[in-house]
Formats: sequence, structure tokens, C-alpha cells
Amino acid sequence: MKLKQQLEKWIIRMTRTMNLKGKFVLLYGLIVFIPTALLAVGAGYVALHSARANYMLTIEEAVRQSAQSISFKKQSYDLLATRTATDGELISRLSRDYTNMEETLETVQYVDRSFENTARYLPGIEDFRIYHANPTLVQDGGLLWKPELSGPEVQAWFDRTVASPDILSWSNAEDDKRKLVVTQKILSKYGDSYGVVYMLLDYNDVFAEPFNNPFGGAGELYIVDAGKRIIASSEPGEIGERLADSSLQRYWDNPNAAEKAVGGKLLLTAELNSGWTVAALVHLDQMEEQSRRIFLMVGIGITFFLLLSTFLIMTVLKNIVWRIRKLGTRMTDISQGDFEVTVKNRDRDELGELEVLFNDMSGRLGKLVGEITQANLKEREQSFMALQAQINPHFIYNSLSLVRWRAMDMQDMTQVRIIDAMTTFYRLALNNRDNITKIREEIEHLKAYVEIQQLRYPDRVTVDWQVEPDVMELYTIKLLLQPIVENCYLHGNIMRTPDAVIRVIVFQLDNNVHFEIHDNGKGIAPEALEHIREGRYNGTKNGFGMNNIRDRLKLYFGTDARFEIDSAENEWTVVSIQIPVCEDRPERIRGEEG
Repeated sequence: MKLKQQLEKWIIRMTRTMNLKGKFVLLYGLIVFIPTALLAVGAGYVALHSARANYMLTIEEAVRQSAQSISFKKQSYDLLATRTATDGELISRLSRDYTNMEETLETVQYVDRSFENTARYLPGIEDFRIYHANPTLVQDGGLLWKPELSGPEVQAWFDRTVASPDILSWSNAEDDKRKLVVTQKILSKYGDSYGVVYMLLDYNDVFAEPFNNPFGGAGELYIVDAGKRIIASSEPGEIGERLADSSLQRYWDNPNAAEKAVGGKLLLTAELNSGWTVAALVHLDQMEEQSRRIFLMVGIGITFFLLLSTFLIMTVLKNIVWRIRKLGTRMTDISQGDFEVTVKNRDRDELGELEVLFNDMSGRLGKLVGEITQANLKEREQSFMALQAQINPHFIYNSLSLVRWRAMDMQDMTQVRIIDAMTTFYRLALNNRDNITKIREEIEHLKAYVEIQQLRYPDRVTVDWQVEPDVMELYTIKLLLQPIVENCYLHGNIMRTPDAVIRVIVFQLDNNVHFEIHDNGKGIAPEALEHIREGRYNGTKNGFGMNNIRDRLKLYFGTDARFEIDSAENEWTVVSIQIPVCEDRPERIRGEEG
């Protein structure tokens, strides 16, 4: 500790006569300039000698990743062909004998229906066919093909493919090397061949990406199949050539190619499980030349940066302290409650940005103080409104209780039933504090509404309740069913319909609860029905109510909820709602809150 204090005193004494600019330049030189220069020289020397080793690790990793990417792409197309060729129904239909056109048409329709979208599963599939040799099955010219009807060349290709020991094979198209052909034999469980799945692929969509300027132009990339044929290459002229006829043969046969460069090029290979080999021919001489240039440019850049930074520091340091002190003075004014202070800004450097932010901060602080004051006033007003909302339901309940007592005293049981139904109805409708209820309470609320309507229109509408007991304790949103039944009375004209029936169905299927409201009222006009289905408010309460239910379903259940409405004008209307089973109270979906 004593040594540290003595050292600090010595440094202060030596720099006491220097101004802030000189002190900063000296500190910059000792801490930044000299160490950076020494480290740059040392790092450049070490990096120059280790560049090749690091580069080789990078190339090997690039080859490995390229091999994995190629293997994954190949497996994707292999899996598509294999899934098609091993389809049990397809094998059964290709193997049977057809005696009439109806069976043949059924098979053609099955193939079109099952495999017409297969070519869209993966990119680059230009043609997808299923060749077969069933003499009793037709060729539709779409997916099903007979080789004998496609010409002698196709027939010869088909015979070679069937006779080949390989079940799945890749090759370059004979007429265009930039096309790839994937074939998969369709075999029975006994090994009998019924046909061949044929896919024609665009080379660019399948292999163009990894073979486009590999290794930054410092090498070539090849795919060699098990038959020593080049399937893909970054050299377009060698695609489809045999390995023995390509420029890669010189490095392939050299026993030291994987350990020692030949002609300044090094061969790296990675074998795939499918029998393919990914080969990379790396130009080491080009890599080393590029490394020297890069390190030379880095050295020049570091030198230039150090010199330029020294000049800039000496130039900019003049006004830094003054501007910082000015900001400190203005901050003191803000701490004393003056939010109108600002700092004049003419520069666009970091301190200039800080000055702009300071001016913005001072304005925002004044605005926030005013907003907080207004928020306190609004909070008091909302508390008063909440108190009012509690008083109104209590007043209604007390009034209904008084009327019920008077009705019982007069022994008017019809009035008692109406008041009990209204009490049950408003208990849920006026509870604004909770938007979630159990299905049991929702059904009770709906029954109370129906009871009121039945008393209002006696013997006009029959209500059929089909509610499973097991769903009663599950949760739903409040006021889900009553607005729909209300529409039956208000817009469905159910009271004037002969043999009027409203059917309420609630049941659980799998992990969903289904609600259905049926009525045989006047239905909905097609144009109005289309507006309601599309969620467009058509200016009627009916459209607004349906939109409100749809919005609240989305708010609590998102895409798991379904709302559907169907109707035949002057005949019937059906509203169907589906929500997930909720044994616990559902919450609003995050991000949906208003």
C-alpha cells in the first residue's frame, strides 16, 4: 500500500505541469498506442505462421458441414421417393388385374388424389411420375405412365432400372446433365417389381447453393457417387462425367493427396452413409497469398488508425471538458425543479448526442410530471365510478327482492317466477368484475332468460335442453349463449313460427366443449349471413352481437376457439361454438389486452 501511494505521488508530481491535453496524450500513448503497436507486430507474426493450420480447420469444418447439408438434402428426396414407393395401397393397386373401367378409374383417381401434390413437398422437382408394367392398368399421362407407351428409350431405361440391384438410385439426366433423376423401385414384400417412382430434379434448386463459389473461390467441390461418377460439381463442365475422365482423377489416385498438396492443391473427402463422397480440392497457394495480403492490409490499417486517432484526440480534447461541465451545470438546474433548461448543440459526436438526449430528457420530465398529476386525478375518478357500479346492482337486487315479497304477499306466483328469473339473469349480467363463469352458471343464466320469454310468450316456443352433466363444472366466458338465443326471439321471429323450437345442445368431444343453438325461425338472408361470417358489422344488433362473441372468444382462447353460423332463409339457423376444455379459469391471451 505504501509503495502504491509513493508511485501515485510520483506520477502526479511528474505530470503536474502538464495540461489536460498533454496528460491525455501521454496516457493514450502508454496505454493504447505503444501496447497496440507491439501486440499488432507480435500477433501478425504468430498469425502468419498459424494461418494455414487455422485455415485447414475451417476448410475441414466447411467440408463436414457441406457433407451434412448434402446428406440432409439427399435424404429428404430419398424419403419422399421411398414413402411413395412403399405405399401399401399403391402397391396393391399396381399388382391387381383390372377387368372393367370402373376399377381402373378408381385406381387412377386414387393415385391422382394421393400423389398429385407430391412434387410440391420439396423444391426443384420438375417432374414426378409412377411408371408401371401392369398390362391391365391404363396410362393417364399425369402420374401413371407405361414405359412401353413412352418410347423405346424409356422402355430401355425402365428395364435397366428394374434389373438394377439398387432399389434407390440417383443419376444425371442423359439429355441434360443439369437435371438429376431419382428412381425408386416399387416392390412387393416378396421382392416382385411392380413399377418405378421417377423424379426429375433441377440441379440448381438442389445443389446450386453449396457449389456456388465454394471456399470463397479458393477451391472446388464435388460429389462422387458409388459408381465413381460426378453427380455435382462447382465446375459445370464436369457434371455427369466419370471420375476417370475428370480433372479430379489426378488427386483422387494420388496416395499422398490427403496429406500433402499436389500442385498447390489439397484433396479433402467426406464419405456419406449413402455411398456418396464429398470431395473438396483446396488451393493452398491462393490461400497463403490471400493471408499475406490480409495481414499486410491489417498492419497498414492499424498503423494508420493509431496515427489518425492520436491526431483526432489532440483536436477533439479541447472542448470535451467544457461541454461536460456545461452538462453538469444544467443537471443541477433540473435537480432544483427547473425543467425548462436546454443545452445548445452544434456538434454531432457522442457528446452532441448526449446533449440532444439531455434536452429531450428535460422536456420529457416536465411532461411526465404533468401526466402523473393527471393520472392521480383520473385514478380518483375511476374509484368513484367503480363505487357507483357496485351501488347500481345492489339497488336492483334490493328492488327486485321488495317486489318479490309484495308478489308473494299477493300470492301471485307468476310474478314470483318472473322476478326469480330476472334476479338470476341480472346476477350474472351485472357482474362486471368477472368475465369468466362456469358452464353451469351460464346455463342457469340462459334458463332464466328463457323463463322470462316463456312467461312473456306462453306456449309459443318449445325449448329443448340437451346438456351433458359432465361439462357443467368446466369454465367458459360469460354471456356466451344468451345473446344467441336472444337473436332467435328478436331477429329469428321465433314467436310467430308454427311449431317453434329452440334447441340448446352442450357436449364434450375429445378436448373441446361444443355449444350449438338451433332454431326453426325465419333464418338469415344470404347477404347478411355472409357479412356475419366475415366478421363485418352490417348495421344490425345481430351482426354486432355475433362479432362481440367472436372477439371475446379470440381474447380468451385464440385460435383454439371456433365460431360458426349457418342458416337457410325462412327455414332455420344454427350457431356452433367450440372452446377447449377448461378445468381451470382461462386467462386473457398475452398481447390481446386492450
